[in-house]
Amino acid sequence: MNISSTLKTTGRAALLGSLALAALGSVAAFAQEAAPAAAAAAPAAAPTPVLDTGNTAWMLTSTALVLMMTIPGLALFYGGMVRKKNVLATIMQSFAITCLVTVLWFMFGYSLAFSDGGGMNAYLGGFSKFFHHGITVSTLWLPGVSNIPEFVFSMFQMTFAIITPALIAGAFAERMKFSALLLFMALWLIVVYCPIAHWVWGGGFLGTAGVLDFAGGTVVHINAGVAGLVCALVLGKREGYGTTNMAPHNLVYSVIGASLLWVGWFGFNAGSELAADGLAGAAMMNTQVATAAAALAWMFAEWIVAKKPSVLGIISGAVAGLVAVTPASGFVNPTGAFIIGIVAGVLCYISAVKVKHMFGYDDSLDAFGVHGVGGIIGALLTGALADPAINALGKGGSVVTQLYGIVFTILWTAIATFVILYIVKALVGLRPTTQEEVEGLDISQHGEVVP
Repeated sequence: MNISSTLKTTGRAALLGSLALAALGSVAAFAQEAAPAAAAAAPAAAPTPVLDTGNTAWMLTSTALVLMMTIPGLALFYGGMVRKKNVLATIMQSFAITCLVTVLWFMFGYSLAFSDGGGMNAYLGGFSKFFHHGITVSTLWLPGVSNIPEFVFSMFQMTFAIITPALIAGAFAERMKFSALLLFMALWLIVVYCPIAHWVWGGGFLGTAGVLDFAGGTVVHINAGVAGLVCALVLGKREGYGTTNMAPHNLVYSVIGASLLWVGWFGFNAGSELAADGLAGAAMMNTQVATAAAALAWMFAEWIVAKKPSVLGIISGAVAGLVAVTPASGFVNPTGAFIIGIVAGVLCYISAVKVKHMFGYDDSLDAFGVHGVGGIIGALLTGALADPAINALGKGGSVVTQLYGIVFTILWTAIATFVILYIVKALVGLRPTTQEEVEGLDISQHGEVVP
């Protein structure tokens, strides 16, 4: 081998070695750069949902506030407006309904309203959570969103299920047997309230269609108001209606009750956000503004028509405002709430005082005139006044969509309530005897009187 060929061979070897080393260096450098890039591109593991103590504390408070709305709030509000011989029976209705619905909600109601109904989920929840099966202290409602215990969510919704049938009792106050009341309310909760709650809030067809109901204008107030009207029509008028003095026996009770309702309603509306945040604050402000505006609107309307502003009028107007702002509280701005309050105060006054007398039905404590009409007004105006700056879901607000929800709720509630009443009538009868009614339900149904 000569030197020239040896040099050539050695040069080629050196060149190939250099190229190999360069290639290996490039690969190593690329690997070093690619590793962080790949790590960055890989999706991060979802964090494990952790209970939010702030939200939970607010929801525990809201739940207690909403329970206070029925006992003692509604009990006193209704109890003060009936005649003295029926005050215990009226208060007993609210208290007994609270107990009855609590047990039924624990057993069946929560599952039917808020569990997955499978193929029937558009219309009714399933049976998987009967007796709260499968729920533990670690189970969260809406993991990653509100992160509150499911027990707390169920308890909060239970208070809504309690007050809704209790509101109905105002329409037939002073004239239903206690046994009939218990049977009617049990059937009504399962057949009417739970399905409608599921339709709107549990993943049913009204909620998925875009019906807006932040805190119960449809589920609670239209539902209860329409059922109350059907009850008033089926039961007929109280003995002596139109000829006997049926003035409230103690409006002080009613003012106390209305005040408790007002305070408790902050849990009702602001609590429906399920979180302690800015939207809950907006719902609270809207509730206050609408209530005050409606109370003044009713008062001034009555002052103009009847020449005197009554205590019963201003507290009824306040409740009308609370009702009407309920579906809108988390969707409108305070100006919208102000408008809702004024409209509800005037129209509910006309409904409760003028329309009722025009048609001659005996809605004893204006369950339909205030809750039914107020709920319809609030639901419609939610579609018209929803502000996406308050709640992004309000962008899809529509009066037509709201009307769709109202119509379905009215139809189901009216038909089902009518059928349930006749089932109860066939089983135990609906009304006490004429003599028992004249004597008063306190003594005839409960064997007690207020001295």
